[in-house]
Amino acid sequence: MTPRFQTFDDPSHREGASRITALRAALREAGFDGFVVPRADEHQSEYVPANAERLSWLTGFTGSAGTAVVLLDEAALVVDGRYTLQAPDQVDIAVITPVQLAETSVEAWISAHSKPGAVLGYDPWLHTAEGVGRLEKAAAKAGASLRAVATNPVDAVWRDRPAAPSGHVVPHSEALAGETSAQKLTRLREALSEAGCDALVVSDPHNLAWAFNLRGGDVAHTPLALGYAILPREGRAALFLTSETIAPDLLKALEPLADIHPRSALDAALCQLTGRVRLDSATAAVALKERIEVAGAVADVGADPITAMKAVKNAAEIAGTRAAHYRDGLAVTRFLAWVDRQPAGSLTEIAAVEALEDFRSEDGELHDVSFPTISGSGPNGAIVHYRVTHGTDRTVRDSELFLIDSGAQYVDGTTDITRTVAIGTPSTEMRDRYTRVLKGHIAIARAIFPKGTTGAQVDSFARAPLWQAGLDFDHGTGHGVGAFLSVHEGPQRIAKTGQVALAPGMILSNEPGYYRAGAYGIRIENLILVEPREVAGGERPMLGFETLTLAPYDRRLIETSLLDAGELACIDAYHARVREALAPSLDDETRAWLEDVTRPLEPAKVG
Repeated sequence: MTPRFQTFDDPSHREGASRITALRAALREAGFDGFVVPRADEHQSEYVPANAERLSWLTGFTGSAGTAVVLLDEAALVVDGRYTLQAPDQVDIAVITPVQLAETSVEAWISAHSKPGAVLGYDPWLHTAEGVGRLEKAAAKAGASLRAVATNPVDAVWRDRPAAPSGHVVPHSEALAGETSAQKLTRLREALSEAGCDALVVSDPHNLAWAFNLRGGDVAHTPLALGYAILPREGRAALFLTSETIAPDLLKALEPLADIHPRSALDAALCQLTGRVRLDSATAAVALKERIEVAGAVADVGADPITAMKAVKNAAEIAGTRAAHYRDGLAVTRFLAWVDRQPAGSLTEIAAVEALEDFRSEDGELHDVSFPTISGSGPNGAIVHYRVTHGTDRTVRDSELFLIDSGAQYVDGTTDITRTVAIGTPSTEMRDRYTRVLKGHIAIARAIFPKGTTGAQVDSFARAPLWQAGLDFDHGTGHGVGAFLSVHEGPQRIAKTGQVALAPGMILSNEPGYYRAGAYGIRIENLILVEPREVAGGERPMLGFETLTLAPYDRRLIETSLLDAGELACIDAYHARVREALAPSLDDETRAWLEDVTRPLEPAKVG
């Protein structure tokens, strides 16, 4: 049997008390009164290798974002709104207190709980320079101080810590990349010249992969090779890779452009840099800044120019993404039809995950899932980042909602799609909430906006139908998506914090939701591509979105009385597009199902 790309083992634990006790003993011995434990590796990655899962090992919390502050007499875990339910369920609340980021930041908690004279430790490889600055101010406000550790004390008490990853590093086809690495490096050197910088240290593995047209296998679900690069404005680049398993054809492709070294050679190379060196403010560890400055160079902390270049997809990347979404749409549609055929009370959350992965694997093109599938029935659907395990798996029951959020990695594109399905007869409230979420989803899809508009300005379009009913959701409306890279890619995002202007070629998700704790969750997600829009009589350049995802919505949950004529037409047009694109490649049974569920909606009767 082919191994699956995801498991259902529960990585959480209930050993937080003993592990925090061990950490406190190590802190006392080293002369510290506390320690900050972020959910981070040295690249500030979302998906970190097993040996960097310090927060999870220490506390039992398995979310993708969070920070623990462990003092000698108390501890807190600060998480965002995605983990409101998950964090208290996973950690030992007798030992560590879950704290909502919306109510108290990490810095505010440190200021309020640190004692005068206390010394808080931090690992300089796990924090950016800006992050350390905030922590220093917070500690100083309490009369405490912040000090870097030479070695991470969590590692000292983590007896069975996994080894560092060492996956294969392979080339990414120029036909799919749409641009040679030499062309990209030329553009980057021009950007360095414009910024007055003499070199760039690439600390983000996503940017490393993009700039040098390579992919790897060092972390789960994202094809990354961990490491760094130094790109001088003049001269050869240098790569410092964690893995030594590098494909010969990649070595041959990079030979004219760069030298390849082991990760252990990075420190010596940093000490040889001169002039002004750009460090990425979002991902560069403060340890990099310190080493460059000790050598006498100037650390210029700012935006890595690769990030903005990578966000705007070229014609080849867009074509590949469209092809990936077509194949993915076939798989998801087959899956949704399969769900509808399951006898009442027979479908479990794990069975659904396995079936969807099987449908995606059928054509042999699936490289990996782009993240662990969120398969939540009933109350589990209300947990925004729920991950089903053997211990939490439940049967999807009659009159419940089933939320499945999943994605795939194909060599030509990355996908991410969420559908919410009615099992049996949905309640009036469920239909109302689903339709309000759908209205917001449509508002984003139909949006037309001036060039220069940010994601924050667009975000409220998705929330307005919920706001009218006194409702909202506690996550962003959309994140950026890579091209056979991360399913969560910046800098673009549709959210209250999305300050980057949307530009043609950017890919984002469109995923408003609604969650009733203990009852059900609703989320509807398509990926969208920013593209120019012509507006008759318009005076300014305008933009809009092309929807890339192809899969039907659940018409059983649509309350047409809440939709206006334009919204009805938009849904019907989308369903017609899905039907026309996918039906010719489906088997007879699934084609008949698709034709039924995508037939035009009937407007609500008046009177």
